[in-house]
Amino acid sequence: MKLGSLEDLYVDQLKDLLDAEKQIIKALPKMAKATSSPELQNAFQQHLEQTKGQLQRLEQIFDKSGRPARGKKCKAMEGIIEEGKELMDQDADDDVLNAGLIAAAQKVEHYEIAGYGCVRTYAETLGDREAASLLQQTLDEEKQTDEKLTQLAERLINVRATEGQAVESSR
Repeated sequence: MKLGSLEDLYVDQLKDLLDAEKQIIKALPKMAKATSSPELQNAFQQHLEQTKGQLQRLEQIFDKSGRPARGKKCKAMEGIIEEGKELMDQDADDDVLNAGLIAAAQKVEHYEIAGYGCVRTYAETLGDREAASLLQQTLDEEKQTDEKLTQLAERLINVRATEGQAVESSR
């Protein structure tokens, strides 16, 4: 597809995000299963439900535009998720793995924040206020999830991972 206009770029990026969300929907249950932290498991499960709604918003934008809701392979998300899988395959202390899972999830969130910020701005520039509003809603959710993960890491998960190190170094 030739990107000859901002609208072409907008649609291309929406397709990328559509595929990214589908990949995330497949990855989140695996991440929830891999964590030993009930708090982190709950955060992953809540974000799974939220992500399903985000996917529906993207589909709504495609439907309104008369375009089929077909994604294009999001290679960036594929790579980020693959890194997360590699982490889960490591022989890691539970608390350290939980800290790593938060880092992996935040990489996903940061990619989405960048992507949704761009497409929201494109929608505004193109005069599609309804799409811009839907995309802003998703952008806000992604930022909230990122903040929730940061708070969980700083207040609980990273502290536990550090406590495990203190026990190991005292031996």
